[in-house]
Amino acid sequence: MTEHEGRLGLLPASALYIAAVLGTGILVLPALAAKVAGPGSIIAVLAVMGLSIPLAGTFAALASRFPDSGGVATYVRMALGDTAARVSGYLFLFGVVIGAPVVGILAGRYLSSIFGGSQLSVLLIAVVVLALPFISNFWGISVSGRIQLVLTGLLVVIIVIVVALALPAADAANLTPLLPHGWVGVGVAISLLVWAFSGWEAVTHIAGEFANPRRTIPLATAIAIVAVGIGYVALQLITVAALGPRAGDSEVPLLTLVAAGGSNFGPLVVAAIAIVVCLGVLNTYTGALAKLGSALARDGDLPRWFARGAEAGGVPRRALLLVGFVVASYFAALALTGFDLTPFILINTACMVVVYGLGMVAALRLLDRFSIGWWFALVSAVLIVGLLVLAGIALLVPLVVVVIALLVKAVKSRARVPRPL
Repeated sequence: MTEHEGRLGLLPASALYIAAVLGTGILVLPALAAKVAGPGSIIAVLAVMGLSIPLAGTFAALASRFPDSGGVATYVRMALGDTAARVSGYLFLFGVVIGAPVVGILAGRYLSSIFGGSQLSVLLIAVVVLALPFISNFWGISVSGRIQLVLTGLLVVIIVIVVALALPAADAANLTPLLPHGWVGVGVAISLLVWAFSGWEAVTHIAGEFANPRRTIPLATAIAIVAVGIGYVALQLITVAALGPRAGDSEVPLLTLVAAGGSNFGPLVVAAIAIVVCLGVLNTYTGALAKLGSALARDGDLPRWFARGAEAGGVPRRALLLVGFVVASYFAALALTGFDLTPFILINTACMVVVYGLGMVAALRLLDRFSIGWWFALVSAVLIVGLLVLAGIALLVPLVVVVIALLVKAVKSRARVPRPL
């Protein structure tokens, strides 16, 4: 397609980026980071923000030059070949997607805590929240993009309200000591917060739907970096200042945060933010995952039946069914493990970091040497090495995906070998 054939302009493109990155992390990660690092979690937020700038810039450079529904897998295929692309695609489609049921459970816990309800109500709310983005994306990006614009606007407004409501409870004494758990705690917080600043790669799968990608994508990325950075720094600072050591004691920390400020409107505000962020991030990721699935099928890494809709403007309904099956499977696994979200978050971030690493290597080969995008990729590649170290044992899951991708290669190679007469 030419770069003017897409239908989404700057505002919906920015909304998709903000939703993909800001997303559901605000419901729980500021509190989790404060629990493991105390005031040092503010340093962790700034560190991950620093990483996200060159990372976002690299993906913007790639997506604006090579708009394709395969996203990172397409860039890796162009630079490193089919096997590496299969690893990248599988990691995103079958690994990163593990975060979807986490999002549903977060929404269920928040609404159930606010309005009262049992574990069953948590599950029912989670199922509804997970289902709605599939309905939205069934009608294609033109519909889901307009919905996303509204959701992101509401999200920004509600974050401002949360910070304002919690401000009366802020106490400067909670900001010391800066490193109660040492630099190790900051490292753990950084590993958790990768979830918070991931998402730049997700929108690459729908880059072909943007009008004039070379102009729209860099501008939308810049807008998202500013919005996400301000949002997370403000939330982390107010969480530490208002809650102090109590920050990680609740399953619904935003509700605790707003309640600390003495507001009577807290429950309604938190209910609104839970619904908006969960639907927003799922809406963006569901569309991106479906596009990726269809692209992988188009390129021979999944059954050809799923390929319909990979083209710009196409609606990948068959791949949407595959994404739904994978999400439902992980939801069942989450239920069997007692709904402990932390391992699922760490697996999600480990898969994401490996995808980022492959994407950065591809960028170094595809982008003009010494261009701004190339330098962004080089800086990101160095920083990602550190994130891989922090991922630790969670890297076993990406390793399993690598083995599966190699097995698929072996099967495909064997199928191509002619049989003797």
